[in-house]
Amino acid sequence: MSLRVKRMVGNVKAGAEVSAWRPAVDGIVEVLHAYFPSHAYPSHTHDAWTVLLVDEGVVRYDLDHREHGLAQTQVSLLPPNVPHDGRSVRPEGFRKRVLYLEPERLGYDVIGAAVDQPELVDPVLRRRIHQLHGVLADGREPLEAESRLLLVEERLRQHLLRAVSAPPDRRDPGVAHKLREVLDAHLPTGITLDEASRLVHAHPAHLVRAFSREFGMPPHRYLTGRRVDLARRYLLAGRPATEVAQLAGFYDQSHLTRHFRRMLGVTPSRFARV
Repeated sequence: MSLRVKRMVGNVKAGAEVSAWRPAVDGIVEVLHAYFPSHAYPSHTHDAWTVLLVDEGVVRYDLDHREHGLAQTQVSLLPPNVPHDGRSVRPEGFRKRVLYLEPERLGYDVIGAAVDQPELVDPVLRRRIHQLHGVLADGREPLEAESRLLLVEERLRQHLLRAVSAPPDRRDPGVAHKLREVLDAHLPTGITLDEASRLVHAHPAHLVRAFSREFGMPPHRYLTGRRVDLARRYLLAGRPATEVAQLAGFYDQSHLTRHFRRMLGVTPSRFARV
């Protein structure tokens, strides 16, 4: 996995706001959150897939010499190495969130489809991308980020291939139970989906779907719950919360507290006093 680099936040020009970073998630080249009150992008290209959400305003852009518009209900998918520009339709500017994905994640075979139809009206896809941005901004849930990224990529591929429906809802309890064993064996240290897929001998996206169908929750949620259980045992054994967070596999004490309170309704320190 790539290393997280320093996050950059600042005013670019005339009230513009930019926050950009590279998360420790394989496949994501960059995350960009920005507000531009007046900036207009000249024609340019990226060597990555650009997955764009507009949160405020309306954006107009030319892609391969054809004009397109993007509003808040849509997702824009711009292919690598295809020229495009960008500008606000409204005088108040626009606010956006962008994921830049390595070109191999979606493949080169669907670039033409993205050029033909870069705007996608799909509330489920937009919600998944929004949730992924939240996890990436937090930076403390790598397994959840990987899982959510795979689901986003899968749905994007479905659109690009003009699939009418998702793949069949196929159960695979053997794979699901093998993955659970792997997760249980890596509670404190954690494991990436790519590493788990090599151990279970199944594609990462299939791992997420098979596990969710069998156990009613995605792998990252199961792992978090098991870590909270482990934290409870350490707390009841008299270990301090600062030490328990590391022993149970959480990023830090605040990370432990957030998940502990969400699951049990009390903080770790309060739980240990009950």
